[in-house]
Amino acid sequence: MSQQTPAVSKPEPEVTRRSFFLALFGIGSVGMGALLAVPVLRYVLYPLTAQRGSAGWSVVGNISDLKAELASGQPVRRTIDFQQMDGWRQEDSAQAVYVTQAGDGKLRVLSAICPHLGCSVSWQKTQDEFVCPCHGGRFAATGRHLSGPPPRGMDSLQYKVEGDRLLVRFQYFRSNVPNKEPLT
Repeated sequence: MSQQTPAVSKPEPEVTRRSFFLALFGIGSVGMGALLAVPVLRYVLYPLTAQRGSAGWSVVGNISDLKAELASGQPVRRTIDFQQMDGWRQEDSAQAVYVTQAGDGKLRVLSAICPHLGCSVSWQKTQDEFVCPCHGGRFAATGRHLSGPPPRGMDSLQYKVEGDRLLVRFQYFRSNVPNKEPLT
């Protein structure tokens, strides 16, 4: 004689007005939290996802003045001011550049930052070359690498002429690599 056990049925949950409104309140709270979290997360993560803004065009000087100074055959040093955006912060910077003139009369603007480790390169009039004081890197008046540890010549910068003004777009480049790789 086998006895069969009766099937136990689970009672169905009863939906009351209170439980319905509690569920509705919970769903609304989660939705409102998600809506508020999106702008907060975008604000917090912006510096990680934003591209560093490149510098705009900076005035180097008047072409007529520069050509008069370049007539001596020596590069002309100028300090330029520029602004860069880094995340939320705007940086005002000043960097030195050298303006040189090639044999065909074309201008060339060189960064004064040594491509070896980032020291400031200076023009040595008595030696007729650029010299880096940190590790003895030497460069010709055109920026070509002559000797020392730098893996490449001095970095040339993009420039343009508007009217009688020479404008340059300053960029930083990766140090100690054989090819010119912009960082901005």
